[in-house]
Amino acid sequence: MSPSRAQSETVTPDSEHKSLAERLPQPARDYALLARFDRPIGWWLLFWPCAWGTWLAGAGLQWQLVAWFLLGSIAMRSAGCVYNDIVDRDLDSSVSRTANRPIASGRVSRNQAWIWLLVLCGVGLVVLLQLRWQAQLVALGSLALVAAYPFMKRITWWPQAWLGLVFTWGALVGWTALRDDNLGVMLALYAGAFFWCMGYDTIYAMQDREDDALVGIKSSALRLGNKVKPGVAGFYAAAVALWALAFWQLRGDWIALLALVPAALHLGWQVMTLDGDDPMNPLSRFRSNRYAGALVAAACFVVGNAGG
Repeated sequence: MSPSRAQSETVTPDSEHKSLAERLPQPARDYALLARFDRPIGWWLLFWPCAWGTWLAGAGLQWQLVAWFLLGSIAMRSAGCVYNDIVDRDLDSSVSRTANRPIASGRVSRNQAWIWLLVLCGVGLVVLLQLRWQAQLVALGSLALVAAYPFMKRITWWPQAWLGLVFTWGALVGWTALRDDNLGVMLALYAGAFFWCMGYDTIYAMQDREDDALVGIKSSALRLGNKVKPGVAGFYAAAVALWALAFWQLRGDWIALLALVPAALHLGWQVMTLDGDDPMNPLSRFRSNRYAGALVAAACFVVGNAGG
């Protein structure tokens, strides 16, 4: 096998930046892949709820705070991926899409992975210290959920629900970084984000249904069977309804709800065009949620900072 081919095979097929990752020298490439630096979609999905909470709070752009949240999202999503791969090393080696991951393939040892995890958590700690103490406590409240997540696929058909609790926690942190009141608004925003995550992660799980069934991994995509599209539609409808409730509690103005129309149309497009028979279709629909998140962020900024 030629060096270029061997190098290419160390990069998982669903990498967004495979050619860039292939150019990195060893072992830098393996540490980058372990942290999913080649797949930034995870940063965006973790970051957008932080921005929603910040901008719906109505304190203006808050660009420095938002920038800290972006850095924290990159670091903690990467740390979460490293931790997940440490826990799932045996399962990953049994699934074709993940068998070449650095730990599953043996290219990175568990001790090396734990050191890398601590480095990434150190970056997250720096970000945490930029927040006021109320937001720090809220952020720390997610740690137990994060630690338990990798085990959920072994014990429940709905690990996506657990991820929904974890991956959208930033909505709570973003809000409490700026204000302590109107907690109903914050909770409705978070609940909407939960169902959004349920929808997009069910789409993501469609890629692994055959392998997951063979090795005993559970997922909402398997549980829903041939009703995945209606299930995702229901999750997304609940998300939009709860975001509308958050906006209504904050503004009490029907016009404010119009800000959600672009995001609702985008989520509807995802459902209408979702095709489980095309291997690339679920991945592209999943990744398009970076734009869905941006549309909701724009709506939050407009409604949160509207006059009156």
